[in-house]
Amino acid sequence: MTRDGPVIAHERRLHVVQGEFAVSDDPDVVLNTILGSCVAACMRDPLAGVGGMNHFLLPGGRQDGQAAAKPIGAEPEAVRYGVQSMELLLNALYRMGARRERLEVKLFGGARVVEGLSDIGMHNAAFAETFLASEGIRHIGGSLRGEQARRVQFWPVSGRVRQMAVADSGRTVFEAERGRPAKTPAMQGAVELF
Repeated sequence: MTRDGPVIAHERRLHVVQGEFAVSDDPDVVLNTILGSCVAACMRDPLAGVGGMNHFLLPGGRQDGQAAAKPIGAEPEAVRYGVQSMELLLNALYRMGARRERLEVKLFGGARVVEGLSDIGMHNAAFAETFLASEGIRHIGGSLRGEQARRVQFWPVSGRVRQMAVADSGRTVFEAERGRPAKTPAMQGAVELF
């Protein structure tokens, strides 16, 4: 028994950090992440028995520290990170037999965890919702926005999700998210867009 509940002996836990994604068709796999202002999309195709999770943060603001003229996340360069994260997850699911018309998605995160800073979480959440709507992918639930960081566990085959509030969500979670820079999308090779 752990603080998060009973652990099944054969359960395999995989942690998904900012800028990464994971997919699986193994019913014993649990995908885990901790979210503050970042967003995670938990996607699955119930018929194919495959699912996955990503974890992304749109970069925002100007590099020189001055206030941006546009809202955070509105710049095409910033949106590129979210689009790539979603497309990588989708393509990995398609390679495992998932079909767009059967996908179910639950979105988590997008919190405003540090008062006084711009609300990047709101922009991350809005991007994810807009992306799913424009791609015609079913958004069936989740937990977005608010002021509380979350720990999310996702069983990709069954679609089960467990969300737990992180007690000290302030600067601790913010620093953990920012401690590892987002991966720059590669601009080489073939890119499949939907």
